[in-house]
Amino acid sequence: MPSTVQVGLPGLDFPHRDGLTITERFRAFDSQHPWIYRALERLVEERLAAGAERVGMKALFEALRWCRPHGVKGLNNNYTALYARRLLAAHPEWASVIEVRRRRSP
Repeated sequence: MPSTVQVGLPGLDFPHRDGLTITERFRAFDSQHPWIYRALERLVEERLAAGAERVGMKALFEALRWCRPHGVKGLNNNYTALYARRLLAAHPEWASVIEVRRRRSP
């Protein structure tokens, strides 16, 4: 699947006001909330089993929020692409189902 390039998205390459990049904040959040990755993985599996040909990470985030009536503190929409990449690293067979754009920053 061809990838596109995101240019000039604020916050991806530069430290946040807390001094951390999005990737650093994501890693900290992910290590503190390992159940979120497992829940996203399960949601993708459920959608594929139901016949979905495409799965959107934003929709999965909203499904998680919906399932957790008290919310998921810290589940930042900025993390969707990073969770998508983590899922694809573990499940390369999902590359045709979950679309990601090529990152300009490491």
